[in-house]
Amino acid sequence: MAGAAAPAHAAAYPVSTFTIPYGASYFNGTVTWYNRSVGIDGAFKASNCRRAYGEARTAGTSLSGGSTSTWCNKSGPVTMGLDANVTGGATVTWVYLTDELGNYLHGQTCYRGVGKCVDGLHQAALA
Repeated sequence: MAGAAAPAHAAAYPVSTFTIPYGASYFNGTVTWYNRSVGIDGAFKASNCRRAYGEARTAGTSLSGGSTSTWCNKSGPVTMGLDANVTGGATVTWVYLTDELGNYLHGQTCYRGVGKCVDGLHQAALA
């Protein structure tokens, strides 16, 4: 008797890796690019008081954003789910840190289909 065919597996979603150091603080992890959403999973360490943010974008427009609460001298895992309910989903995701007053400290821009995020918050997609 012939064995049954193995079940088909969905193709893996693209993933981009970010590393955001700022002094003794950091936010490191991955952005997973789903069809109409973006998942951010990472490790966050706040030295003094910091907040971690994520923002899904396309064509220079913000689709949705999320953040942690303000963390002071603590660390732990962070998970954010961001809506990107447009055809093709988000093309760019910003991940960044602020201080307790909301002042930008450091961040990276992640591009769909590119494995490593780049320093700074950029508006346009890669050419």
